[in-house]
Amino acid sequence: MNYKDILKKINRKGCWNVIVVDGVVGVGKTTLMNMLVEELGYKAFLEPVVDNPILDKFYYDRERYSFSLQIFFLNNRFRMIKEAAKMNNAILDRSIYGDLIFAKMLMESGEMSKEEYGLYVDLFENMIEHCHAPKLMIYLETSVDEAIKKINKRGRDYEKIVERDYWQRLNNHYSEYFNSYNISPILKINVDNMDFQNNPQDKEYIFNLIYNKLKEIESNI
Repeated sequence: MNYKDILKKINRKGCWNVIVVDGVVGVGKTTLMNMLVEELGYKAFLEPVVDNPILDKFYYDRERYSFSLQIFFLNNRFRMIKEAAKMNNAILDRSIYGDLIFAKMLMESGEMSKEEYGLYVDLFENMIEHCHAPKLMIYLETSVDEAIKKINKRGRDYEKIVERDYWQRLNNHYSEYFNSYNISPILKINVDNMDFQNNPQDKEYIFNLIYNKLKEIESNI
């Protein structure tokens, strides 16, 4: 089953007033989310990384921990999107909508069994039927080399041990997913050679793109 077929399960009756920032590991999702929170006054919902008891184990033994990690993320992201939807002004660093990217990649690489993936998809579809589309999906595009530079700079030991092929496959799956994504307005921004956290011109460029997209969305409501 491809991404588009699975995303058909989402509730199409209206949208939730939430913004999602997504992209590969290391692209700058959390940084941009925090900047938007400061500018827009939205409530932030962080990806469950810090208090995740499985994440570091996964990177050292992906075949053993892939299924349990994805179930952990899926459960937490479902809980978070329900809470975010009640607030009417939330922004999320990743979300349930793109959770299946990792599961599908891990199944295709043999690091998650087809049986486990089938269980995962069944649970995902059961949850996503209760979710409406986000107001806006922001996808931060980047090259693999740029992502790896940022991952190494961030310095998480369990990420630094991962081979380049894994990050390449992840980037490919992100591209495939967001080429299929059609459940809400989407803004794709290539952030290669950008430092929107420290460079005012880069920040202004990205914020103008986001503001203009939000104005476009509001005008169509």
